[in-house]
Amino acid sequence: MAGSFGVLAMVAAGVAAGTPALAEPDLVVAAAGPFTGSAAAFGEQMRSGAELAVADLNKQGGVLKRHLKLRLGDDQCEPKQAVSVANQLSGAGVFAVVGHFCSSSSIPASAVYHEAGLPMITPASTNPALTDDASTKGWNEIFRTCGRDDAQGAVSGQYLAAHFKRVAIVHDKSAFGLGVATQTTKGMNGAGLHEVLEESVNQGERDFSALISKLKEARVDAVYYGGYQTEAGLLIRQAHDQGLGATFIASDGILTDDFWRIAGPAAEGTLMTHPPDPRKSAAGQALVAEFKAAGQSPDGFALYTYAAFQVLAEAATAAGSVDAPKLEAALHSGRPFETVVGQIRFDAKGDIVDPKYVMYAWHDGNYVEQ
Repeated sequence: MAGSFGVLAMVAAGVAAGTPALAEPDLVVAAAGPFTGSAAAFGEQMRSGAELAVADLNKQGGVLKRHLKLRLGDDQCEPKQAVSVANQLSGAGVFAVVGHFCSSSSIPASAVYHEAGLPMITPASTNPALTDDASTKGWNEIFRTCGRDDAQGAVSGQYLAAHFKRVAIVHDKSAFGLGVATQTTKGMNGAGLHEVLEESVNQGERDFSALISKLKEARVDAVYYGGYQTEAGLLIRQAHDQGLGATFIASDGILTDDFWRIAGPAAEGTLMTHPPDPRKSAAGQALVAEFKAAGQSPDGFALYTYAAFQVLAEAATAAGSVDAPKLEAALHSGRPFETVVGQIRFDAKGDIVDPKYVMYAWHDGNYVEQ
């Protein structure tokens, strides 16, 4: 089932019957992410954001007076599958791709989009190598509506140095997990604190007894985890059961209800970095109500996915075209784009200018800004 999901073509949910027909042919836009597999919870956040964004844009008259159709590509957070999806989307007549989610998918897929001259905006891939490498190679197609691990790692690293004395760094070896752990370590070291232990786990691992024994022997008072919700949740639950009293800190790789379901009450007090909560703004609150009315969750990266579609629509309007060179020029123009997560401007690399990160704590199944 997971392997056959492939690339789905579908009209975005919520397009009301009776919407006036637009004269020009439909514009096809894609969202690519892990719609099945271990990271499917994040894929669902992307799907809900993409579907609602497309529906809302169509209610407003589409893009350049053309109706939008949404095509989904399932990469399962697997690099090889991401390349396959990117190749399929590049040949499917889409004018842009919102995705991918995992950095380990976005990085190899970006090469395909460059070859095809297809703009790509990821709402979630934070590894600096994505845009650093693209910029070094002179590529113009790659953007993101999220921040980078070096910005996120600076916040978590400084927090660790200010509040703890014996810190362990653990990561899952993925491009995202290793990347954010590396940047956090750099930030912590720069603030004067050095880790007492560094360990790695494998994605899909289920028994962390040996690691927890090492953490207890090292007498750590905090554990920074770079990776995703499944392994983080299992590690935290098992650590609690085995009497490790350390505080766990992670990135927004755990920003899904799945994390709490896996870890249970042991997740109480777990800390996490993420940008300031866009659900609190006036625009965010209105959109949250719209998500809930549609029976969808506004959590996690749903709003950042929605914002990516807003950026594409505004750039196309500014360019007067969805032709890739003109669209990319508008995105690189330095102009501000008004989105549900706030005003976004892109620098020369395609990163957002002045990204912000803050600390959250998990409490009773939800995450609360500190």
